[in-house]
Amino acid sequence: MNTNPDRHQSPRPLPLKDPSPLPAAEAPPNSDVQPKNPDAILSGSGVSFLTRDKDARISYGYSSFKGKRSTMEDYYEIRISEVQGKMVALFGVYDGHGGFRTAEYLKKNLFTNLGRHPDFIKDTKLAIVEAFKQTDTEYLNEEKGQQKDAGSTASTAVLVQDKIFVANVGDSRVVASRAGSAIPLSIDHKPDRTDERERIEKAGGFIVWAGTWRVGGVLAVSRAFGDKLLRPYVVAEPEIQEEKIDGIDFLIIASDGLWNVLSNKDAVNIVQGIPDAEAASRKLVEEAYGKGSSDNITCLVVRFEK
Repeated sequence: MNTNPDRHQSPRPLPLKDPSPLPAAEAPPNSDVQPKNPDAILSGSGVSFLTRDKDARISYGYSSFKGKRSTMEDYYEIRISEVQGKMVALFGVYDGHGGFRTAEYLKKNLFTNLGRHPDFIKDTKLAIVEAFKQTDTEYLNEEKGQQKDAGSTASTAVLVQDKIFVANVGDSRVVASRAGSAIPLSIDHKPDRTDERERIEKAGGFIVWAGTWRVGGVLAVSRAFGDKLLRPYVVAEPEIQEEKIDGIDFLIIASDGLWNVLSNKDAVNIVQGIPDAEAASRKLVEEAYGKGSSDNITCLVVRFEK
């Protein structure tokens, strides 16, 4: 993806365990948790509880690395709170292009908008679609004064009671492990995907080969937030997959800096042998970098304790 000369290290997310609704919870300033070495891998972990039929324990770990890029354009978000009387957990990875400002905006607003949706618990899929649309619209309105185009992918996992809702826009990815098998919970939005190409061409756009397939010869993903100059060909409409939590061992949510060099199976095999979620996320980032990833690399691992 395109880079931007501005240097930025993605903030360390702090889980929101306040019992108040998601929008009311505010993370404290993160300036004191920035690594002294901006090229170091930033990582951390946490443990919390989700309520479904009974209390189910989850642990999570996260790692983020600027890698070989001159700037850091990845953000990630973890929120755990009570919404409408139900405990929920939300995990997101946002991979910016053309700079970091779109990914930063998503971190600040996407889950807040989702938590405010009146049907979040009753109709989670509808709430996700409408929150994604709202966030994209509001961001594009703010972008009207910007001359340089920017955008971001978003891969999110929303845990509500006994279900996982994976909503994806772009080419970051969510993969689950079930009994050691890698189960893709999202499909990358690439311009040469048959259905994506048809959608783009039907809207009057085109894709061309320029080292990789690109929308209008510019963007290597077919769906993203922002990218106002490529509307209506590039859209922020999420594809959503719903799964039962039961039977899922863990989730991997990562930017394409990981998936460009690691297969779903390879990533699951690595995490399978590392019980600690933070250590597993860090190992994935190290493996991706060691295999030659030239992009920012951000990864969340969510384990479901048996």
